[in-house]
Amino acid sequence: MKLSIKYTLIVLGMITLWSCEDTIQVELPKSDPVVVIDAWINNKPEAQRIEVLKTIPYFENSYLPGQRGAVVQIEDLTDNFIYVFEETDQDGVYVWEPTPAQPVFGKVGNDYLLSVQLGNNIYEAFSSLNRVPEIDSINFRFEEGNSFFPDSYFAGVYAVDPIGPGDSYWIKAWKNGEYLNKPSEINISYDAGGSPGAVIDGITFIQPIRDGINPFDQDENDEFLSPYEPGDSVYVEIHSVNYDSYTFLNEVAIQTDRPGGFGELFAQPLANVSTNIRLAEESSSATKAIGFFTVSAVSSSGRRLDPDHLPPKN
Repeated sequence: MKLSIKYTLIVLGMITLWSCEDTIQVELPKSDPVVVIDAWINNKPEAQRIEVLKTIPYFENSYLPGQRGAVVQIEDLTDNFIYVFEETDQDGVYVWEPTPAQPVFGKVGNDYLLSVQLGNNIYEAFSSLNRVPEIDSINFRFEEGNSFFPDSYFAGVYAVDPIGPGDSYWIKAWKNGEYLNKPSEINISYDAGGSPGAVIDGITFIQPIRDGINPFDQDENDEFLSPYEPGDSVYVEIHSVNYDSYTFLNEVAIQTDRPGGFGELFAQPLANVSTNIRLAEESSSATKAIGFFTVSAVSSSGRRLDPDHLPPKN
């Protein structure tokens, strides 16, 4: 009986400790603002956009201020051609518009140099426009419910990675026109697999990559919902990315998809993500820059869920 009482007191003490909440005012040291360059360019037949911004203090609840007066261009180092990005009415936004002579940006296999002149500083970054596989198909499947999921419809995107190691991709998905942009929905692939550690080349994307286009939402009771319902649509784009872009996206996923609670004890420590933006001439007085530049080839496809046209079960 004494042993039982002892353990009861211990448990009650632990519950009391867990229930205590103190408000902690964190005083962060002030640092000088740095330039932010957001330049994710692709070869879709549409206007391409680059944003030039500056950082603000962590607790300042506002958008990053756009920087006007920059000279922004991308040079095709292979074909010796320059794409000029014109300043728009929106602060910090610079746009290149397609023309009949140049209906899309870039050419697969070519190398590109971004140049952003802001005041006396010139920022540069390099990227190659790599190949991308065509999407073979998008299929839906039905799975009976279990202790974790109700009866559910899942989608899968099928594409074959080209032969030759070193290809990287960012697979984006939209459900009913809404972009799946949660940190947990960042779906990247190295060749046909999930990471460079495994030699998986020249085959169909493995299942975790194919299934990465499924949203995993919950209802008000924290019960998982079927990713798709009859009549829902899914649209998928595969973007080719350089290895450094793949690494950047992987870091973003790690730093933003935080488990919270007890699981945070085992999470990777918070850290700044990498950047490929560099000053053309290093100077101790120059404003540093963060952000990323990459150019991508894109393949795309979409489908609507019709339960009467599902593939047969194996």
